[in-house]
Amino acid sequence: MVKAGYVRHVGLSEVGPDTIRRAGAIHPISDLQIEYSLISRGIEAEILPVCRELGIGITAYGVLSRGLISGHWSTARAGDQDSRSISTRFQGENLKTNLALVEQLRSIAGEIGASVAQVAIAWVAAQGKDIIPLVGARRRDRLREALGALDVSLSSENIASLTRAVPANAAAGDRYPAAELVHMDSDKRQHQG
Repeated sequence: MVKAGYVRHVGLSEVGPDTIRRAGAIHPISDLQIEYSLISRGIEAEILPVCRELGIGITAYGVLSRGLISGHWSTARAGDQDSRSISTRFQGENLKTNLALVEQLRSIAGEIGASVAQVAIAWVAAQGKDIIPLVGARRRDRLREALGALDVSLSSENIASLTRAVPANAAAGDRYPAAELVHMDSDKRQHQG
């Protein structure tokens, strides 16, 4: 398809470092679409360094972790029947632990003068010019809020405070339910945190 001129750039989605290297050996890879947020930082140890080594950009989806770190989720919504109802991050004690992390973010966001969602999006954007946060919104007010992240300028101290408030591996529960992990290749499974 590339040789025929139908495709100009090749991207990958949700793969690990070994697959990135194998694909890059065949054809230059332009972009990797993968979940990345304050609460889902599994790409930092191996995937992000490989992408940077090979000059591959990151389209970071899930920057609000399916709404978990938007500042709008609560234990009262724990019974909502949508895709989150099967996520271990939205269940029981895991949800309580994760919402405690959100409260730490809320405190920092208040000091910055922004919403929790805005600082979470701005934190991802601040991780490098090679990372583009991809944000979805079901309502116009949430879209306006997300777009407001463009006006949030985080200092190095703000970034450090946010990173300390939600350290890597602080989230309780996995990104994917165990049943879905069975269908993932081992390269992806080991980076699902």
